[in-house]
Amino acid sequence: MAPLLLVLLAAVCFGTTGTAQALGAPEVSAFSLGSARLALGGTLLGAWALLTGLRRRGARGYSQKPAPDAVRLRRPNRAQLGLIALGTLGVLLYQPLFFAGTAGSGVAVGTVLALGSAPVLTGLLQWALERRFPGVSWGVATAIAVLGVGLIAAAGAGDSGGANLAGIAASIGAGASYSIYTLSAKALMNRGWSADGTMGMVFGVAGIASIPLLLASGAEWMLTPAGLATAAWLGVVTTTIAYLCFGAGLAKLQAATVSTLTLAEPLTASILGLLVLREQLAGLEALGLIVLAAGIVVLVLGSTAAFQRFSPATKTRLAVNGTTTGTAPAAAGIHPDADSAERQQR
Repeated sequence: MAPLLLVLLAAVCFGTTGTAQALGAPEVSAFSLGSARLALGGTLLGAWALLTGLRRRGARGYSQKPAPDAVRLRRPNRAQLGLIALGTLGVLLYQPLFFAGTAGSGVAVGTVLALGSAPVLTGLLQWALERRFPGVSWGVATAIAVLGVGLIAAAGAGDSGGANLAGIAASIGAGASYSIYTLSAKALMNRGWSADGTMGMVFGVAGIASIPLLLASGAEWMLTPAGLATAAWLGVVTTTIAYLCFGAGLAKLQAATVSTLTLAEPLTASILGLLVLREQLAGLEALGLIVLAAGIVVLVLGSTAAFQRFSPATKTRLAVNGTTTGTAPAAAGIHPDADSAERQQR
């Protein structure tokens, strides 16, 4: 249950982004805000991972073998470097593709297309790579959630001025970018990397790469009190804290399950828009949010019910490693470790 709650907490943090922009920096371009968010949050994640790795190594003593994640954080092999590069590319591509999608199709439609396509693409890619269906709970919950996203998109279509093919392609590309960095991070964790080490490496590299993009887009807005507060919230809460929770949940759950759970982001954004920004909610949007919430509830209940059926020994093994020898965890969205045999060989 804890991994599910961590991912939902991450999604809630993600969902505060739009409200923070509206309250603190409404005139700043989305590209500049995204660059600031990634530059600050990514470098903080990288620093956190480095400090955590050094602390773990020091706790074991210099005369003993360092913790595996601390070693690999500094000396990844060629395959791990490839996964880091792929994950970083996904993180970096997500921002411009997302913004291009909202520019071409409107904010409402572009956002829900990007977020709605991500769990479907992640599940399909995971299925293709691991040759294992993500599970019945994932399939049912994702279908319900995507229906809710579609209703929200239909409600916002009237305000978008009409979606165009380029905007739709960009939004789906953003969803694919999300899938790429999620699956890359999961693959690193399956190879022995810690959750914070994985998030720190992937987002740390992306954060450093975002610094020149931030400077080129204009960072003067960060010198005002409101701008500084907005950048701090976006960097610390919606990126550093959010992705630490995201990574901790991803370490124990399937990537497809995590991707579906993060659909709580548009749900959070809509609720905050109603309560904080006093926005109006159309009937179709309200129905879409209810359906979307129902899909998330189905996934949480399905995963929780399956977890409760396991024996105490299996629960302990899942809590420690996210592994099991049974088939129920896959159906529930709990990830059986694809690389357990590789670890045993090492």
